[in-house]
Amino acid sequence: MVREECKPFALRRRWSGVICDRKIFANVIDPEETRVAIVEGGRLNEIFVERMWDRQRSGEIYKARVDSVIPGMNAAFLNLGEGRNAFLYLEDARGTEVRQNLDLLVQVTKTARKGKGARVTTRISLPGRFLVLVPGGHETGVSRRVSEEQRERLRGYARAIRPDGFGIIVRTAAEGVDQDILEEDLENLLHIWDGISRMAREQDAPCLLYQDLGLVGRILRDEPFGAVDEIIVDSEEEYRNVLAFLERFPSNGSTPEVNLHRGNIPILEFYGIEKDLESALERKVWLGSGAYLVIDQTEALTVIDVNTGKFTGDGDPRSTILRTNLESAREVARQLRLRALGGIVVVDFIDMEDEEDQRELLDTLRELFRNDRSRARVFGVTPLGLVELTRKRARSDIRASFTRGCPFCGGTGVVPREESIAMSLKRFIRKVVLSGRPEALLIELHPTVASFVADSFLPLWEEEFGTRLFLRQVPDSSWDKYRLETQGSLKQVEHRIDLLEKRVAGSVVHRTDPS
Repeated sequence: MVREECKPFALRRRWSGVICDRKIFANVIDPEETRVAIVEGGRLNEIFVERMWDRQRSGEIYKARVDSVIPGMNAAFLNLGEGRNAFLYLEDARGTEVRQNLDLLVQVTKTARKGKGARVTTRISLPGRFLVLVPGGHETGVSRRVSEEQRERLRGYARAIRPDGFGIIVRTAAEGVDQDILEEDLENLLHIWDGISRMAREQDAPCLLYQDLGLVGRILRDEPFGAVDEIIVDSEEEYRNVLAFLERFPSNGSTPEVNLHRGNIPILEFYGIEKDLESALERKVWLGSGAYLVIDQTEALTVIDVNTGKFTGDGDPRSTILRTNLESAREVARQLRLRALGGIVVVDFIDMEDEEDQRELLDTLRELFRNDRSRARVFGVTPLGLVELTRKRARSDIRASFTRGCPFCGGTGVVPREESIAMSLKRFIRKVVLSGRPEALLIELHPTVASFVADSFLPLWEEEFGTRLFLRQVPDSSWDKYRLETQGSLKQVEHRIDLLEKRVAGSVVHRTDPS
C-alpha cells in the first residue's frame, strides 16, 4: 500500500515494533546533499551521503590516456580529464600492453581519498537490478549471498541468456526471479553498453563516458526489495522516482511501502536518526550489558578494543567473558557497516583461554559478515589474542564524510566539516521558516563557518526560503554551533543588527545585496 502522505507521529508509534523491521529513509530535499539511512530493528545500520560538489565516482567509465608507466611499481598513471589522475595496476589491464599516450577504456573501482588518486581497471562491469554485465568477459557467476537451492537454477538461466563476448554475474536480488525478468535486465544493460561503446569511438581521450545512478537509485537497485518494509522520502519528486523505480523493477517478494515525509521537522531528525549519526562519530560505543567498545581509526588500520565496563555477569568469569565478547562481536559487525570502515581491522576481545569459546566467537563473526554488502574475511586469533579481519573498502568512511582535521589542534582531532555544519544550519533554517514564516532571520555562528555559508549558499537559500538571512560572526563561538539571535520583520532584524554593531566593535554581519 502506498500512501501519498506520511503521518509522522503514527509512523513513530510503529517504530519500536516489528511491523516495519527494515526501513530506508531518503533525505533528498536539499540539492546540495543527499543522505540515505538504512534502519534495521529500529537501529541505524548504514548511512550514505553524497554532496553535489563531492559526488561518488566509483563505477564511472572513462576513455583515459596513459600519462606515465612506472615499471618498479608495476603500475601506470592515467589522465581522466578535468585535472584528475588515476592509478592502474598493470595486472588490472587484462593483458593490454600499457604504454605512454595510449588510450584506455577504464572504470573507477576506488574513489580518490586523502590525497590518493582514484584506482581504475580495464575490466568494465555494468550493474543492473538483477545482473552485472562484464563486457569482454566469459564468466557465468552467481552472488555468494544467493541460497544454495537457487544457485544452480540461476546459473542455468545465466548460461542460457549470456551473449558472446560478455560475462554475466547474477546478483542477490535475482533470487526467485524468472528467466524473462533476467533477459529484460540484460537487454537494458546491453543498450547502455552500446551507448558507451559509441561514445568511446566518437570522443577523444580523456573524457567521461558513463556515470552510475544517483545515490538513492543505486541503493534501491542494490537492495533486495523483499528485505525492505518501507521507504520514506522527503521530496515529492524523489517520491515519484521511487514509485517509478519499483514499477520498473518489480520485486520477487513483497513490495516495500513508500511514504512521503511532510512536516517542519527534517526527516532524519524526526525519526531520531540524527542522534544515531552523531553517536557513530564518537570513539566509545556503549553496549546494552554495560560493556563498551573503543574504536580508533588510523591510516593503516582500524583498532577496536572491547571492555567489560559496568558488566559484571553472573559470577562465572568464563561465561561473563564469552557473553561480553559475543555481544561485542554483533556490535563490531554493525559499527563497521555503519561507519563504512574497510581495510585491516584488529579487534582486541577480552582474552579467552578456552579454544571452544574462541571458535564460537569466530563462527559468530563469520556469520555476522555473511550478508555484508562489502566482502569481509575473518582470519582468526593471533598469538597475542587479537582477532584479525579485513573488509572491502567500498566508499569513504563516515568520519571522512562528516568531519575534517581540526584547524585549532593541528589535525590531531576532528571537527565537523564546514559543509556538514552548513547543511545542518539549512535544516534548522527550514524548520524556523516553516514554523513562523518570518521575513528575516539573524543567526550567530563561528566566523569561518559564517564566511563559508555566505560565500557558498546565502543568496540561494534566501531565494529558496523567501526569507532575508543575516549571518553574524561570533569569534568565541564553538566551531559547529549556531544560534538564532533574532527573527521577525526585516525592519526588526535590521534594527537589532544596528544595536549589536554599536555595542560590539568590529562586529561583522554577512548579508546579500538587496538590489
